Amino acid sequence: MAADRTTALFYELFSGLPRQGPGSAASTRRALGLVPGIGPRTRVLDVGCGTGAQTLVLAESSRARIVAVDNHAPFVDALNRKARERGLTDRLEARVADMRRLDFADGAFDLIWSEGAVYIMGVEAGLRDWRRLLRPHGHVALTEVCWRKPEPPAECRAFWDAEYPAIRETSSLLAAVAACGYETIGRFPLPASAWWDDYYRPLQDNVHAFRKRHRGAPDAQQLADRCQREIDIWHAYSEYYVYEFFVLRAL
Repeated sequence: MAADRTTALFYELFSGLPRQGPGSAASTRRALGLVPGIGPRTRVLDVGCGTGAQTLVLAESSRARIVAVDNHAPFVDALNRKARERGLTDRLEARVADMRRLDFADGAFDLIWSEGAVYIMGVEAGLRDWRRLLRPHGHVALTEVCWRKPEPPAECRAFWDAEYPAIRETSSLLAAVAACGYETIGRFPLPASAWWDDYYRPLQDNVHAFRKRHRGAPDAQQLADRCQREIDIWHAYSEYYVYEFFVLRAL
């Protein structure tokens, strides 16, 4: 019961957000422009799509056929509803699925997309597990948080050691990508606006409203505290870390 309540509180806190992590429409379009040969026969899999902000950009910026997956059914329902409203259901379908157990056929996709989600599996695990889903020399586009500067302040380091100890410098991540059998054909950092305007500012509003709804509930307040600390750490130390967009080709 406690686990069910924790999950329910988490999704309540993150409900109604335009995105479930840092990103922007401009960054999605920029990364899409680095992938060659996108056309009406291109098959795309968006892994960990959330409510589909980036999925809709992909659909509206190309003629590709897109399947988007997420393990949270309300997110999937929201994306399918938006696809219907925008007349995209002939090329865009969202499904409930676990990114660790994708049951698509080998070679089913030309491009796998994953913004702010591969950390759930780990970059290496994701790249290796999803490889079979790609056609020969298919592409992967993903975002991952990286250290921007060495030796971050102790408070910043402690936060990331607790929240995501797999964070590393970009050079280390590039080496891991190569070891998994991929060539990096393009990369760029997300701008600060992709953190604040598109993610943290709406999340900050949710945190305030969530606290008011759950006055006197320690577990809810603790969850709000964790989200607030993440926002505060970014305000204080964002010069030390960055979300990097990587566009890769399978060798």
